[in-house]
Amino acid sequence: MATCYRHSNRETGVSCSNCGRPICPDCMTATSVGMRCPVCSKQRTQVRTAATMNAEPRVTIAIIVTCVVLFLSSGGGIGLSSTSSGWIYQHFALYGPLIDAGDYWRLVTSGFLHSGIFHIGFNMYLLWILGQQLERLLGSTRFGVLYFTALLCGSFGALVQTTTSVVVGASGAVFGLMGVLAVEQWRRGYEAFGGGLGGLILINLVISFIPGFNIAFGGHIGGLIGGLLAGLAFHGADRLRQPWLGYAACAVLSILAVVGSIAVSGDLHNITV
Repeated sequence: MATCYRHSNRETGVSCSNCGRPICPDCMTATSVGMRCPVCSKQRTQVRTAATMNAEPRVTIAIIVTCVVLFLSSGGGIGLSSTSSGWIYQHFALYGPLIDAGDYWRLVTSGFLHSGIFHIGFNMYLLWILGQQLERLLGSTRFGVLYFTALLCGSFGALVQTTTSVVVGASGAVFGLMGVLAVEQWRRGYEAFGGGLGGLILINLVISFIPGFNIAFGGHIGGLIGGLLAGLAFHGADRLRQPWLGYAACAVLSILAVVGSIAVSGDLHNITV
């Protein structure tokens, strides 16, 4: 049982709806958005109308539109998976030897490409379900930073798994959003992997290891870990009331993912040669 952050001898099961810090009855202030701690209760809550709520998930929409446009432009196949040799895949898909050769942009652009209609359909469905919730909850800027941090961590994980196969897909970033959602549930006093989230992650991880599906499970694991770490970083920054620390932590995670991807690509490529 957690203890009140102001009274260490008092156990409590209630957390502030804004910062997530545990609070006892003497420290609770009832607001229209739940119980808040003494510090957060003094802050002015942003008013969100139906119009602004509907307009908020703009980053999620932009990502989905970009993925769909690139999929149609690349002539993606109709099927569970397919191989494309078009110009877009040749220049933007994730491939270890080309990362080693200096095509570092592939660490990001590969997350916007997909290999089949089922591939993009499943990823975009999950992205919409998770993205609209998290972006409205966290704000577009924070959501975008978390998404791209998870994307880079997913690319690193995929390269750890293999540098000799072409990898595409937003799966790593989507798994990262699952990790962020787990942190947000935990910080608000709910079961971190409850409400079906734990089952969703487990099922998708199991599918990742099924032979014949040609799924980069390393990207899924890397993205999930990246999302969890980035979400925890923002949680810690909010508790310290220093939001910039969360952005700084995501920048460090992203840099480490890029550096690690380059190092792994170079080492394994040299071994295969």
